[in-house]
This record gives sequence, C-alpha cells and structure tokens, in this order.
Amino acid sequence: MDKNQIYGYVRVSTKDQNEDRQLLALLECGVKEENILIDKQSGKDFNRPNYQKLMRKMKPGDTLYVKSIDRLGRDYEEIMNQWRIITKELQVFIVVLDIPLLDTRQKERDLTGVFIADLVLQILSYVAQTEREFTRQRQAEGIAVARAKGIRLGRPPKERPAEFEWLCEAWHNGEISSRFAAKKLNISHRTFQTWAQES
Repeated sequence: MDKNQIYGYVRVSTKDQNEDRQLLALLECGVKEENILIDKQSGKDFNRPNYQKLMRKMKPGDTLYVKSIDRLGRDYEEIMNQWRIITKELQVFIVVLDIPLLDTRQKERDLTGVFIADLVLQILSYVAQTEREFTRQRQAEGIAVARAKGIRLGRPPKERPAEFEWLCEAWHNGEISSRFAAKKLNISHRTFQTWAQES
C-alpha cells in the first residue's frame, strides 16, 4: 500500500514572477521540493497545467499545503468549488499556512475540526467576494461622478492633424472617400469616421 503523500501548490501571476516566498513557506513545513507544483499564470481560470496535474496525482489521505487560500481561486465560487473537490471528492486534506484554522487534518481526530475549517472558509470567501463587489461598485460610482463633472476618463484624445478639416469637408461633399481621407491622415478608417461624426 502506497504511503500518503504531502504536496504543495504555488501560483504566481505572470505580473509577479517571484514564487520564492510561497516556495520557502512550503519547504519549511516539510513538503519535499519534488512534490511542489508551480503555475506561473493568472487565476482567471483553472486551465493551469500543474494544478490539473496535481489534481490527477493526489489520492485519498494525501495532504495539500498552500500558502494562502487565494491560491485555490479568485472568487468565492471558485474557492468553494475547489475546496469541495479536494476535500470531499478527492478526500485530500488541505492545510492553509496563512490561516491555521483552515486545516482539515483535524478530521483524523475530530469531525468538528473539518466542520470549523469549512465554516471559516465560507466566511472568508464571502468577505473577500463582498469586498471585491464593493470595490467594483465604488469604482463605478467614482466614474459616474467624474463623468457628471465633465472629467474625461481614459487616454487623452488623439490630436487631429491640420489637414483633417479640409479632408473632412471634402468627404462631406462627396469628393473623396473616408478611406482615402484616413490614409492621407495616417489614421484608421474607424478613427476618421469617429472624428467626422464629431465635427
């Protein structure tokens, strides 16, 4: 019979390539380096090669270490779904180093331990999701206020070349095509049409 394995999972986004902090934390807990799988991709979805490999490798009774809960997902639904698959379907224990209460190994001694872990996870995930929604709402409100004050958001508009006025007039008079005008101004056809509509 195979001995239960201890695995670690590390994820860093493509913007932040430094996985050393997570890696060191897992090694200090006794996870062997060959059992630590790393993905350097965003958490936008779970089509991450090493995460999928890990899910195939883990067997009932194994233990998975992660530095923080957001390594499992980016929002409430994803985190809860991955937690359920790992703990219930795969029957693998999870240890979240940043939050000692999220340690389902307690199940070996006391069923209350896994209940507490599940409850803490739900609360934390809900709080994180709510904060993200509040942030999006505050951003939307800020944009609405800025627009109401006439503040232009985004990149400053491209300056129109001096030749635009007479080319636009020629286009309105049917003397030239919009594509010809755009080419002369060295801009896209769409940009010329937008400028012409605003004139």
